[in-house]
Amino acid sequence: MMRIGFYPGSFDPLTNGHLDMIEAAAALCDKLVVGIGVHPGKAPLFTAAERAAMIVATCEARLADRGCTLAVTTFDTLAVNAAAACGAALMIRGLRDGTDLDYELQLAGMNGAMAPAIQTVLLPPTGRTRHIAATLVRQIAALSGDVTAFVPAVVAQALAAKLA
Repeated sequence: MMRIGFYPGSFDPLTNGHLDMIEAAAALCDKLVVGIGVHPGKAPLFTAAERAAMIVATCEARLADRGCTLAVTTFDTLAVNAAAACGAALMIRGLRDGTDLDYELQLAGMNGAMAPAIQTVLLPPTGRTRHIAATLVRQIAALSGDVTAFVPAVVAQALAAKLA
């Protein structure tokens, strides 16, 4: 039986913190579906297609080396419903700090009530990525700061091109 994990987020842009979570999740499942949340009220820097392309370019080979296949999808519904739609048994969530923990435990409880067959897995970041947030990366890049320590190379190039 194939174990499918679902890792939701905005990924605007994909950061090294996201990459840490994706690589850790690959050890837990045979297939990882990265779900790009699309919210009509938000104006992302990158289109969903651009974000998906960066995720595939950065992660596909890394996951294949770990025996895990990668799929990328978009969703505009509850993440737990998107996870169920792709057949996921695991919902992957990252924890950076205590504030994240409180929120994620509430979210896991609500998701568990709505979809008991999907287990939420909370993963801590590595020490080298704990501080990275996509919002901060966008702000640094918009002010012509160097983001190469915070994002994969393909993302740094895309940010430079987008904000030029």
